[in-house]
Amino acid sequence: MMEGLSITPVRVGAAIAVLATVGIFAFSANNYLLQAGTMLAMAVVLAMGWNIVGGFMGYPSFGTAAFFGLGAYAGGILQTLDVPLALAWIAAGIAGGAFAAILGSILLGLRGHYFAIGTIAVVEVMREVAGNWESLTGGAIGMNVPIVAGSPSGVGMFFYFAMWGLALVTFVMTLIIATSKFGFGLRCIRQNENAASMVGINVFQLKVSAFVISGVIVAVAGAVYGSMVAYLEPKDVFNVLLSIEVPVMVMLGGAGTVLGPVVGAAIYVMLKELVWVNFINFHSAILGIIIIAVIYFLPRGILRQFSSRIWASTASRAPGLRKG
Repeated sequence: MMEGLSITPVRVGAAIAVLATVGIFAFSANNYLLQAGTMLAMAVVLAMGWNIVGGFMGYPSFGTAAFFGLGAYAGGILQTLDVPLALAWIAAGIAGGAFAAILGSILLGLRGHYFAIGTIAVVEVMREVAGNWESLTGGAIGMNVPIVAGSPSGVGMFFYFAMWGLALVTFVMTLIIATSKFGFGLRCIRQNENAASMVGINVFQLKVSAFVISGVIVAVAGAVYGSMVAYLEPKDVFNVLLSIEVPVMVMLGGAGTVLGPVVGAAIYVMLKELVWVNFINFHSAILGIIIIAVIYFLPRGILRQFSSRIWASTASRAPGLRKG
């Protein structure tokens, strides 16, 4: 979906308003809201990272938690070795990219539900490895990550801006991909992989490259999260539920669009928070119902559904487009 990517005064004004809101919120919110804003930014990053593979390329990956956990542990372990925070995050991204290159070379030969099952299996394997490699990860007991020095509000604000900064970088990357030959190639693969190969597109290289970019983004987000919570355990960062929630966010907003993952992540996180606060004993069941409803009623996403209705309404009023 390429519509809506041109630069207009309205869109520039909207972007400035969003950035201003993010900044003002940081200086006016309490610690709870600041953490909630950070988690929202993380959801946006994960959704945009998944969208490169699952949206633009059309490969249903459920391996988000594998890269997220790898990034969290890579960054955390390096911090325990006194590696500076920024370098630890960069190294975590490199680790995520390298792992994605190896994994993609193996799994991207599969398609459809075979690929999806393969990525889920990787998450389970990674969780078992982290849970049993006690000398490196602390095993099932978990691992402490050095706490960032500063006041609670100052540290909270630091991670808030770090995660939203990552979200901004990821959004710019998504915009570049969407308007580039690389993005066009990914959409060709989504439409018809065999036909894309026949017209000269290096399908395998594009698929692996997309997988690597997605892996880097998700791994960095995991590293920032690990530094923020300062404690890692396998069942938290290698959580299969995360691998399910992220595609739902993207589907909710509109897979393969630029703004869809952002909109979907924002709506899903707010719904999840409302459900948790008001239905704490049944929140898992209600979230399950929401996931099913999204898949059934909004398979194309809110943005596509909304834009198609606007077009249909406009067409019905346009004299030249009426029948008869």
